[in-house]
Amino acid sequence: MKNFIDPFDYAGEFAKHMGKGILLTTKAKGMVNTMTIGWGTVGIEWGRPMFVAYVRESRYTRQLLDENPEFTVNCPVGQIDGKILGLCGTKSGRQMDKIKELGLHTEEPVNISVPGIKELPLTLECRVVYRNPQPTQQLPQEILDRYYPEKDGIRDFHYAYYGEIVSAYIIKE
Repeated sequence: MKNFIDPFDYAGEFAKHMGKGILLTTKAKGMVNTMTIGWGTVGIEWGRPMFVAYVRESRYTRQLLDENPEFTVNCPVGQIDGKILGLCGTKSGRQMDKIKELGLHTEEPVNISVPGIKELPLTLECRVVYRNPQPTQQLPQEILDRYYPEKDGIRDFHYAYYGEIVSAYIIKE
């Protein structure tokens, strides 16, 4: 069951939880994958409600987003089991089924093919309208060193995924 909402009424909830992490969920070739994100924003772009998510080039989630340009953003309401964000932020969907491993429950979507996660019931369904590698040429060195340290001469930068919010709701039991 879903309680439909205006996503802007809950923008503060997304911002509040972003520091600890929320989930971005994808689905491609029948595989549902979720990962913890700590960067993102709810706003207006091109006259549309958007959630902009930032996903590193190396992530499995990026591969799935490129195959199926839809995602859900899943935010807790109240407390959340830290194990969920911990595992989803440190393990790759290439090696394990995080949904199954954590015993998470998915919720059928309304307008896209990607489900929500019942344990993080504040849900945005998003359809990617634009993606772009983050421009990094003019970033201060301190940001490059902190967020994009070189490993074997390579920095793992982010792609920005602009997802139009096509549905927003709180999953109810």
